[in-house]
Amino acid sequence: MWYRKNVGERGRAARLIGGGLMLICGVVALHASPLGLLLSGAGMVTLVTGVFGYCPACAVAGREPLEE
Repeated sequence: MWYRKNVGERGRAARLIGGGLMLICGVVALHASPLGLLLSGAGMVTLVTGVFGYCPACAVAGREPLEE
């Protein structure tokens, strides 16, 4: 792989659930307004970090990769 995971299993689950909720709330609850689209974009980024288990922001902050 070209990256090393730096998000644990519980963190990945939380990111998947939280990102999905952010995506749904941004599109449905906020009716795809500019604020809703911003929330949906943040939800998509959160979902992607949960799917891959790698967070670039955590890497920049110095979070160590997980040992597998």
